[in-house]
Amino acid sequence: MPSTSHRKDGKLSLPPAQAGRMRVTALLPAHDEAAQIAESIASLRAQTRPPERVVVIADNCTDATADIARSLGVEVFETSGNAYKKAGALNQVLDRILDLLGPEDAVLVMDADSALDPGFVGAALTYLSTGRYAAVGGTFTGKDGGGLVGTFQRNEYARYARDVRRLQGKALVLTGTATVFRALTLQQVVAARRDGRLPGAAHVYDVRVLTEDNELTLAILHLRLRILAPRECVLTTEVMPTWRDLFRQRLRWKRGALENLADYGWTKVTRPYWGRQALSVIGVLVVFLYLGSIVWSVAATGTLQLHPVWAAITLIFVVERVVTVRARGPAQMLLAGVLVVEMAFDVFLQIVQAKAFWEAAWHRERKW
Repeated sequence: MPSTSHRKDGKLSLPPAQAGRMRVTALLPAHDEAAQIAESIASLRAQTRPPERVVVIADNCTDATADIARSLGVEVFETSGNAYKKAGALNQVLDRILDLLGPEDAVLVMDADSALDPGFVGAALTYLSTGRYAAVGGTFTGKDGGGLVGTFQRNEYARYARDVRRLQGKALVLTGTATVFRALTLQQVVAARRDGRLPGAAHVYDVRVLTEDNELTLAILHLRLRILAPRECVLTTEVMPTWRDLFRQRLRWKRGALENLADYGWTKVTRPYWGRQALSVIGVLVVFLYLGSIVWSVAATGTLQLHPVWAAITLIFVVERVVTVRARGPAQMLLAGVLVVEMAFDVFLQIVQAKAFWEAAWHRERKW
């Protein structure tokens, strides 16, 4: 059980452990990941501190994912009757192993289309062993591919990583691409779901939701535990190859986040998240007012005449786009400086956000 922290944040701490004695179980949920599973396993074996156990969870696979994983010498668990995608697959394994894990155990949950930098696990254990943090997530870059839509995602990921670094690792979400949890943390989540302190059935992951990683983050924070995404924990992950795939992914993320907040209500933990949603609504309105002003100007005068306020907003937008992608190099900074290119992607994201708000408001059926 955690002990009460005497620090000003009022959070709780877990018992410290010796980093060198901690044991890591890596779980890789995989649905038809034959093309990438070998790279993911190789990245685990290349860690400066490799996991003691690697389990590939082959979930309703119709390809060679399980065979490839077995040929590489790792354990393979094939799900049975799972209708709940990633969350259900992970629960089937965690339900079997979690009670067997002790205070010095950690669980790495990693997407099968991701690859960790060599120091990821070692750095995570260094932070977790102090007892201050319940879970350590990573920041990510995008793998090659996807043409222009892939480029947009890689730039977006670079901006996200920059924001997390500037906040000294204070991430809003424990990313599903890769996070290391103290086993004690996950045990406390299950116990809290069982006694009604947290929503969902008595499993680690709530299978009712669209965004299980976001929901688990909220669950951990509501237990007054700390999370971190330090700069040392970096990985690469797959990007969506088409606009259609990206639209579906982001709609699930954004609507799932809204529904997670609705499940938890208005609490000390969720207030900042609700605030971000309010800012998102404002962002949607501003973008469409901006576009409306352009259309009106062209229709009324035959030329584009921006009001000084909109001109200033345009300049700020372009500068922000260029500066925040600096880590990706001069070519991407130049691309980010082309207003019509970055604005098109921003409008795309705002359309997704607007659709998520609409569907959540009208209680449309949840789909993944």
